[in-house]
Amino acid sequence: MKKKRFYGKDVFRFKRFARKAYSAFNSMHKVVNIGVITGCVLTIVPTMGVWAQTSEEQQKTPEMVEQEIEEVMVTASRVAMPINQTAKLVTVVTQEQIEQAPVQSLQDLLIYTANIDVVQRAGHGVQSDISIRGGSKDQTAILLNGVNLSNSHTGVYSLDIPFNLSDIERIEIIHGPSALIYGASAFAGGINIITKKNVNSKGYARVEGGMHNLRALEVRGAAKWGIATTSLSAGHNSSDGYTDNTDYNLYNLLGQTRLQFKENSKVDINLGYNDKKYGANSFYTAKFPHQYDHTSRYLGTLKGEFGSKLKFIPIIYWFRHYDTFELNRGTENGKNYHRGDTYGTNLIMQYESKLGHTSIGTEIRREDIISNVLGKPMAEPHGHFKNYDDRLNTSVTLEHTAKLEHFVLSLGALMNHNTLEKGKYKFYPSASVAYRPNYKINIYTTWGNSTRMPSFTELYYTTETHDSNDNLLPERSQSVDLGFKYKDAFVSAYLTGFLMWGRNIIDWVRVEKEDGRTVSASWNHTKLNTQGVELGLRFRLAEIWPVLGEQTALSLDYARMNQDCDTNGQNSLYKLNYLRDKFTATFNHRIYKAFSAGWYFRYQKRMGMYDAYEDGLDIGRTPYRAFSTLDLRLNYHYQDIALHLNLNNLYDTRHNDMGNIPQPGFWLTGGVSYTFK
Repeated sequence: MKKKRFYGKDVFRFKRFARKAYSAFNSMHKVVNIGVITGCVLTIVPTMGVWAQTSEEQQKTPEMVEQEIEEVMVTASRVAMPINQTAKLVTVVTQEQIEQAPVQSLQDLLIYTANIDVVQRAGHGVQSDISIRGGSKDQTAILLNGVNLSNSHTGVYSLDIPFNLSDIERIEIIHGPSALIYGASAFAGGINIITKKNVNSKGYARVEGGMHNLRALEVRGAAKWGIATTSLSAGHNSSDGYTDNTDYNLYNLLGQTRLQFKENSKVDINLGYNDKKYGANSFYTAKFPHQYDHTSRYLGTLKGEFGSKLKFIPIIYWFRHYDTFELNRGTENGKNYHRGDTYGTNLIMQYESKLGHTSIGTEIRREDIISNVLGKPMAEPHGHFKNYDDRLNTSVTLEHTAKLEHFVLSLGALMNHNTLEKGKYKFYPSASVAYRPNYKINIYTTWGNSTRMPSFTELYYTTETHDSNDNLLPERSQSVDLGFKYKDAFVSAYLTGFLMWGRNIIDWVRVEKEDGRTVSASWNHTKLNTQGVELGLRFRLAEIWPVLGEQTALSLDYARMNQDCDTNGQNSLYKLNYLRDKFTATFNHRIYKAFSAGWYFRYQKRMGMYDAYEDGLDIGRTPYRAFSTLDLRLNYHYQDIALHLNLNNLYDTRHNDMGNIPQPGFWLTGGVSYTFK
């Protein structure tokens, strides 16, 4: 801990996190909104308050707590930076927030974030499309500990990642184009899942059960030997489903090892396996409701961090994804086989001087697909596989961040080349400015550019119901943000406006074939522009009603968007089905002693229309209806035992996020967990 003067006040800077009362992550328990320097930095700041953990903390004034949090150094996808040097909106979900929410998976958790559109084909981690600021599932980068695991086959499978809820330390969500931070796939934003590395307990076990024969089991163990800290977790979730053909069986296995050589030198090794089998009722077309999917993913990552003033962060990763899809469950009719491999290496270098922080990053990423329907014909078929394709993506980033009095200025650029565009090297600059007149106020603006390559599905998926286009152009975008944040001991608030100008945006459109069939065809729209606003308030109600408990807080968040698209007369199936309005409210409070409750309300209105079917017959285009849901979680803690009861969709709202796919009504689950100290 280091003490210094800032704006004439004493401030404590924490150089690393420790298992102490003053550790920031030991203090925060809610979703919080923060900012990010335009390339490489995700930081966290609480918008629902800092909860007292010890009598020593309770004696601190709100100003002291605020000053401590402002100066915490945190590490995200690339480098560590002070939290008060921020210039973009980021949402951080903490471990404590996950434990308090009535959820079974990451996808379930994200529906409570107003800035995120979660299009669930099925909940509980089965399959969802994640959209940020009106983007698509393919425009959102998904990372695990800063390693990009986005699926080039299709964004539908990007969240097939081997981790369990008990593995998560926090989740960082960056809003808006983020190619400089996460790479070319972060066209609309990115989600970075950061797992636990320290041994805070020897073991953890959780058992759950509920309606529709839901069963869940999760175990986790951790130990430390010398310089090595190792953890292993395994999870299984299953259900018979809430309606026809919605059953599922999910498995996750994740092993992690950290080798801590010195305070500033470490190596992280991750090995994982994910397996999913599920009924896919109308997932990809309502014409065939009895679809079925079986996917699995293997992954291995190696990430190091060396040095202090001059820092080197090398990364090597590989993952393989299998997918066996049945158009009619249990038959060979329309059966597809896919296997995708992604290999990559990154090297990030950062230098800190009197002039500021300078970072240089390089990435080489190879993606391939072997399939019976995707890719170009092979000279000789290999088992089920008849087609193959691959591509190589190379990028170089350069960024410099300077501090000038109350300002933080950042300039950066990404140079990118993909073999899909032979001989073309593209340049994507960005800039940001953050102004902090004092600890409570932050005003910021950003400008940036981004790109995305078409997925293999968009390039090659041609079937009875789909018609692909292997001449698709890469997507381009330019965006501007302007934001304001305020925070004091009782309330915090944020307001962000954004504009994004998209070009060559990829969509699926309805096309009439010569034989009279209507199919979905992949297409480049000339332009798609998005305008929106995001705002939120957090109240630490314990400041005025201590009887409710230190963790009592109320959060209100709202996001509104508008999109206009030059469709050239084409009937868009997805791009104009954006979430225009989303409002969320979360209220966590103590009921009595160790008994607490969390209320989670959501309202949303989706624009656009979908093809409605009844008894297998197309009855025409139907607009999406607005709906709301209310979920409740009851928690009780006794020493190392925790009991919980989840009551999801309390008033049994009938709704759908996509097309004809019905979402569950009321669903009751409960469970018990034990932590081995």
